Parts: sequence; C-alpha cells; structure tokens
Amino acid sequence: MRRVLIWLPMLLFLGFVALFASGLFKPDDRIIHSRLVGQALPAFTLPAAASDRPALASTELATGKPRLLNIFASWCVPCAAEAPQLDALRQAGAQIDAIAIRDARPDVDAFLKRNGNPYARIGLDARSAVQIALGSSGVPETFVIDGRGRIAYQHIGDIRADDVPMLLDRLKAAQ
Repeated sequence: MRRVLIWLPMLLFLGFVALFASGLFKPDDRIIHSRLVGQALPAFTLPAAASDRPALASTELATGKPRLLNIFASWCVPCAAEAPQLDALRQAGAQIDAIAIRDARPDVDAFLKRNGNPYARIGLDARSAVQIALGSSGVPETFVIDGRGRIAYQHIGDIRADDVPMLLDRLKAAQ
C-alpha cells in the first residue's frame, strides 16, 4: 500500500500532463455557427442605420440575385479593418447589404465616412434581435444570401484579402 501512495503524486501529475496535451493537439471549436445555413432568412424589417442609405427588410434579400449581408458595428475595430475588402467585393460586382448592431445613426454615418460605404442598404438592429435570429455570434460576420433569400454561406470574422476570391466564388455558386 505504501508503494502505491509513493507513486500516486507522479501518476496524478502524468494524468494532468496528458489532459493538458490532449487540449493542445485537439482544441475546441469555440466558433458558433448559424444553424440557418441552407435555410431561409428569418423575416425582419429594420429602420435605416445611415442617413444616405435606405432601410433593410428580409424581403429585399430575395429578389433573384445573390448578395452579401454584412453584420457590423461602428465601434468594432475588425469591422473597420475589413472595409477595404468589402469595397473590393463591391467593385467586383457583389451587391452588399448590411445590418448595424447596437449602434446609433450618427455613429454609423461617421464610421462610413471614415471607412467607406460599400452597402446598398443598411438596417439598424439596435437590440441585436435580428443578429441573434440569424445565428450570428459577433461582429463582423458576413452571410452569402442566394437569390431566394436563403443563407448559402456564413463567414465568421473579418474578411481578409485572401477571402475575397472565395466569397466571390460563393456568390457565383449561390445563383
């Protein structure tokens, strides 16, 4: 019995090391993916978030042409970082609509003035109700919406330069 007690601390230590190592080699997926990918957008109607862009409703996203739906906020640093890529997508022919979450119109106007405005319509989701209904877990996040108003793809996080061709391909495939 005494021999077992002598080796017990060593066995506990090795067990802890094994548990820790398993976490390093197989990390958890902490990204929350939308369960709506492949399904229709939830119905919504949002007021305009910017002075120079119209409001946004889910019915406007089912007009026969695929488009991007970008979830952003004026207070979001990665949202500002992805602005050049959104402009590149717009210049490549992508139609982009947006939802500004937990924001105010003057702040959105200032953000767009600083970072550019690639959006056709921008809805204001002041309480994140539509964001939650979409299954979006944060900002920025971009959805590819097919011509029938269904979510074809979800891009979590900011769009980087190397994501632009992939998003254009996803838009083309969503036709």
